[in-house]
Amino acid sequence: MMRDGRCLRSFAKYASLNVLGMLGLSCYILADTFFISQGMGTAGLAALNLAIPIYSLIHGSGLMAGIGGSIRFSLAPGRAEKDRAFTCAALAAGLLAAAFFTLGLTAAAPLAKLVGADEAVFAMTETYLRVILLFAPLFLLNNLLLAFVRNDGAPQRAMAAMLGGSFANILLDWLFIFPMGMGIFGAVLATGFAPAVSMAILAPFFIRRQNHFTFCRCKLSGKLLGQVLAAGLPSLIAELSSGIVMAVFNSVILGIAGNLGVASYGIAANIALVTVSLYGGIAQGAQPLLSRFCGEGDKGAARAILHGSLLTALLLAAALYAGIFFLAEPLAAVFNSGKDPALQQLAVRGLKLYFLSSCFAAFNINAAAGLAAAGKTFPAHLISLLRGFVLILPAAAILPLFWGMDGVWLALPAAEGLSFLVSLWSTKKYDAF
Repeated sequence: MMRDGRCLRSFAKYASLNVLGMLGLSCYILADTFFISQGMGTAGLAALNLAIPIYSLIHGSGLMAGIGGSIRFSLAPGRAEKDRAFTCAALAAGLLAAAFFTLGLTAAAPLAKLVGADEAVFAMTETYLRVILLFAPLFLLNNLLLAFVRNDGAPQRAMAAMLGGSFANILLDWLFIFPMGMGIFGAVLATGFAPAVSMAILAPFFIRRQNHFTFCRCKLSGKLLGQVLAAGLPSLIAELSSGIVMAVFNSVILGIAGNLGVASYGIAANIALVTVSLYGGIAQGAQPLLSRFCGEGDKGAARAILHGSLLTALLLAAALYAGIFFLAEPLAAVFNSGKDPALQQLAVRGLKLYFLSSCFAAFNINAAAGLAAAGKTFPAHLISLLRGFVLILPAAAILPLFWGMDGVWLALPAAEGLSFLVSLWSTKKYDAF
């Protein structure tokens, strides 16, 4: 019991610090949404919502390399293996960064068409995509370093870096959009500078040689690369699914309610990015401890951490849904700068229906991340794929045929609810860590 108590205190420390960091990270997503809605109205909000899936892909790729590599780092038995894990993860991040940067140079316009930008929002969408892709190397490197610093026993430093980058983004958002009048370019430029500020805050950790990982000259096997990517895949799927769901929903909504509907969905989806990041913050806080205890063979401690993360996520999700339900009117009004009554009505109803998924999503995210951290990749991948693609895409296509916009809003709760049944079964089956 005393051992479990110490484990839970360690979990509370890691999770609280990481949730605070993720909250700060999410604030700049909301800041983008708020400042763009104030500065560029419904068209700017629609353009941002169309571009967000590409940002989710970039962010998720960084998480895949960073979290996957840091899991192998925590499970590795010695310094040499830990250095190999970091070097392999950095190589994966570098290759992905080069691919995104190339897309930014050559394919921003086709991507804008691909995500559904029409003539009214095409120019803004293309600008946002081009700049965010060119800044992709900074996003991936930042996610890589954050994950390794957190797993290297410095969660406070990781939290400070995440918060510093987020607050810098909010300040630059306001500066670039309003006093400097830079429009959508200013908004995305502010977002691109955020990881640079974050890495500047991480820098003393390396300058003072507090890190227990570094690059090594070694032969990197395809097996190790596969292990890194497999361990981080649930994190990519979680982010990628958000982006793909947004892209599919945007396409469906354009046919039902046009750009006004996309803007209303943008309000709900951007708030959802915050709530999901908080659930992910709990999961990322639990991950270093789960991986460490599983590596040490301490099944009791690992079980206590998993149960703690699931319960914490469920309680947080219930509180968030209550807040969203009762504050739907003022939440929608914050992003409705033109006080459009049709947009307000769509957004308020959408918030109340869309976030019925909250408790299911919180459990699913933490179950998948916990199983991945323990090295049980099959059930983690199954949960992630079900909630991210296999169930949500058919639901988004079928439910609107019967209930229109209500069907769009209910597609996510339906998919998360069915995935929850698999998550519950998986955590019971694999509870003997």
